[in-house]
Amino acid sequence: MVRVRFAPSPTGYLHVGGARTAVFNWLFARKERGKFVLRIEDTDLERSKREYEDRLKESLRWLGLDWDEFYRQSERIDLYREVANSLVRSKKAYYVYAYPEEIEAIRERLLSEGKPPHYREEMLKEYDTPERRKEYAEKGLSPAVFFKMPDKDYSFEDIVRGKVVFKRGTIGDFVIMRSNGMPTYNFAVVVDDADMEITHVIRGDDHLSNTLRQLAIYEAIGKKPPRFAHVSMILGPDGKKLSKRHGATSVEEMRDRGILPEALVNYLALLGWSHPEGKEIMDIREMVEKFSLDRLGKNPAIFDFEKLRWMNSVYIKRIPVGKLVEISKPFLEKAGFDPNHPKLKEILEAVKDRIRELSELPNVVDYFFKEPDTEAEFEENEKNALEEILENLRTVDWNRKSIVKAFSGPMKKYRVKGKDFFQKLRKALSGKEEGVELDVMIEILGFEEMRRRLEKCLR
Repeated sequence: MVRVRFAPSPTGYLHVGGARTAVFNWLFARKERGKFVLRIEDTDLERSKREYEDRLKESLRWLGLDWDEFYRQSERIDLYREVANSLVRSKKAYYVYAYPEEIEAIRERLLSEGKPPHYREEMLKEYDTPERRKEYAEKGLSPAVFFKMPDKDYSFEDIVRGKVVFKRGTIGDFVIMRSNGMPTYNFAVVVDDADMEITHVIRGDDHLSNTLRQLAIYEAIGKKPPRFAHVSMILGPDGKKLSKRHGATSVEEMRDRGILPEALVNYLALLGWSHPEGKEIMDIREMVEKFSLDRLGKNPAIFDFEKLRWMNSVYIKRIPVGKLVEISKPFLEKAGFDPNHPKLKEILEAVKDRIRELSELPNVVDYFFKEPDTEAEFEENEKNALEEILENLRTVDWNRKSIVKAFSGPMKKYRVKGKDFFQKLRKALSGKEEGVELDVMIEILGFEEMRRRLEKCLR
């Protein structure tokens, strides 16, 4: 059975790069009827916070990415220690009683001699003395554990990048358990993936260099490594790594701007993967059906926020108006508008083709909630026409057809030019020069509100 995992660190918000990794893993698991494992990698004690874990989980739920199993690395420390001690017993790892500054001094010495800063057991073992062991015991310290890196080539077949070869001597020995008793990233990842029987690791290509250490550890513990798929990194429009300088980069920021989760998942799926028929807009069922790892691309993906906004507008247009009402209320309330406006459904139906993110909504619909500050100046013949139009509207059935009909007679009678007149009328009613169709606006405002706003101008 296919088993994949998404393993974020709870040190901040869920970045869109991490969200894309989650999307790829989730789609693959669902396509293969496998398991999607959520694993919180929280062994960085200083930076990991439970509140960030909660936000990560909430962001995944909002995106619609459910998980089948859940783990925290901080609850698995005994397992890491057990495996590390086993490696020491088998001479594949060793204890190091050197302090961090002493290890750094070795590194500086190697660099000064023009040598690569590769640690070896004989360099570090000189600190393993009875006196140092006693000192560690008195201070309540634990020795670090270093992995003994074999002097050999390593290679693997990456699903995206093809054959990857790491030449012997690329790295030296490396730490797998710190002196504070916590595992390092590369060690914990291998122990977890092996224990959880992960079959495929789909992750960003910034992890490619980590694979060498991980392959060596898999070999040392006698476990077959999973298949790897290193996906291209996400770049900003300027071709540089996506960061805060490019604008919103977290899932929470996208949600706060009014990007719909369906649109965001759709867009993220296309950052490095392509539909076999080149389609861009697709629901989650189609993404699951069509997803395959062999369609993941090698080239970096460009995060184009304007394209995401376009895609979001497509989803906003398609969303049932009842659901649109519910998800729009927080944005209206934040702007100080009544989220329970009696005509909210009609308002949203009228404007949903004009917004690309829900945060734009207050500026688009403000005139339905409050009278505009601007006024429009009408010519005398236009005022006469308006007075008769208002009289006509007072008694008609209130619908768009009757509203349009009420305008035609007075406008002909007073020789009113349609384009200029309607522009002034729009400005008088909404304070804007463009917006929804005028008859739609009037129908939603209602006769009394229209009359009140126009009489202000006529006075």
